Parts: sequence; structure tokens; C-alpha cells
Amino acid sequence: MADIHKIAFIGLGNMGGPMAKNLLAAGFKVTVFDLNTAAAQSVAAEGAVVADSAAEAVAGSDCVVSMLPAGKHVAAVYLGQDGLLNDLPGGALIIDCSTIDVATAREVAQAAEARGVLMLDAPVSGGVAGAAAGTLSFMCGGSEEAFDQAQPVLRAMGKNVFHAGDSGAGQIAKMCNNMLLSIIMIGTSEALQLGTKSGMDPKVLSDIMQASTGRNWTLECYNPCPGVMDSAPASNDYRPGFMVDLMCKDLGLAMENAEQVSARTPLGKMARELYEQHASAGQGQRDFASIYTTLE
Repeated sequence: MADIHKIAFIGLGNMGGPMAKNLLAAGFKVTVFDLNTAAAQSVAAEGAVVADSAAEAVAGSDCVVSMLPAGKHVAAVYLGQDGLLNDLPGGALIIDCSTIDVATAREVAQAAEARGVLMLDAPVSGGVAGAAAGTLSFMCGGSEEAFDQAQPVLRAMGKNVFHAGDSGAGQIAKMCNNMLLSIIMIGTSEALQLGTKSGMDPKVLSDIMQASTGRNWTLECYNPCPGVMDSAPASNDYRPGFMVDLMCKDLGLAMENAEQVSARTPLGKMARELYEQHASAGQGQRDFASIYTTLE
């Protein structure tokens, strides 16, 4: 298994920037590229080298980590005449942490394999706070060889690293997780609204449900009712966190995949409709827990 010393990091948004900084803190040499020069300079302040192009960033790199908005961006970066796969030597490793459609993840993986390049689709869970703290969960799809080689890189950015299966499995795990999360957040918000409108203290009700069969992650870590949990986005004017727009994107991917495999997802469909209505009302940049406010 080849050692990884130099990493190219492509995409330095709210998630990618903190992730790249954690790689630097772990001792890796990191070269970065982002169209947003301010984002690149923020990581440069921590010791990264800033490249003028993605191709320049990957020159001489053992590993490429990418965190991009959508499947079309991932395909544009890696495939085609100007794609990065043309610049990577055999045996190099790609870790794509973007949340994208399964088909694109598999298409890029197949093209990488044809060139002797290892690839993982490795979307994450944990939000901006997890990216900054280095406690992300990685859901990885790809070969055992790629997964094993990626361990030191992933462990520098995350706490939980799962091998979900072959190429595309990471994306499937991510969409299933976030579909469930959206449903739980809506259900928790409904219960809290019902209780408070019936005269209960939301903190007391949250404690009761947390100790009962309604217990769930949102009650434990991310209460959607303002004032119940000081550290939650709800108590900070729903500053994300994980934006409503991103939840809408992930639910769209889940519903697209459900249609392709003929899976029935009635609650997922309803959750998508509610979140899209919420986004259309101008709430797309707020944390996804702000769905609580639509029930007021």
C-alpha cells in the first residue's frame, strides 16, 4: 500500500476548507484549488500551497480530495479531455467527498479504474461543525484497496469511517441517512409544536421524549426549538449547520434514486415537498432545523 504524503484538495467551501485545514494539521503537504480565491487564501494561511488550476494542484500529488457541489461538477473536474484523470499517475488515489448522484459516482470510478487510478466516493455526515472539529463520518464506496489506502487521510478529517460497499455505495448510504434525518427532524418539530401549543415547556417535553421511546438524534444533539439547547442552530437564529438548500438537494437525489430502483418512499417524498416549500419561502440559507418554524 503506497504511502500518501502530498494531497491536492479541490473545492474549499464551507465543508472543504475546514477539511483541508485538518489535513494540514495532521502533517500532510496540501496543495489547494478553488475558484473562490478568498477561500483558497484562508487555507493558505494554515500552510497550504495555492494552485492556479486544478491540474496544477494535482501535479506530483499522491491523492486528490474533492468536495464539489454536484455531479456535473465532479464529472467536469475528472472526465473528458481536460479532466484530472489525464494528469494522475497509475496508483494515485481519488477521494471524492461530494454528495452526488450514484450514476456519476460510478461513471467517474469506472474511468479511474481504466487508468489504473483508485477511487472512493466518500460523502460525509456531520455538517460544518464536524468538518471543523475533524469528527465527520465518511461513507465510502469503492474497492478494499482504495478504502485501505485512504485510511490515514480520512482519519485526519473524521471520526467514523465506513466502507459501505462498491462504487456508488457511499452515495446510497448518504442519501438514505439524510432522507431519514429529514423525516426525524420534521417529526420532532411536529411533536414539540403540539406540546408547546398545548401548554408544555418545550425543554421539559424534550427531556421526557429523550428518556422515552421518542428518543432520537435531533432531541439529543440538535433540538429544533429555540432556547431548548444553547449549542443548536435553533438557539442561534438557525444559522447553519446544514442548510435547507442542501437538504433539498439530498432529498432530490434520494427521490431520483428511489424512482430508478422502484423503492416506495412516501415519507421521503413528503419531507422533500415540505423542505422545498420552506426553501421557496426564502429559508434556503437557514439551517434545516428551521423547518420547525413552518409549523408555528
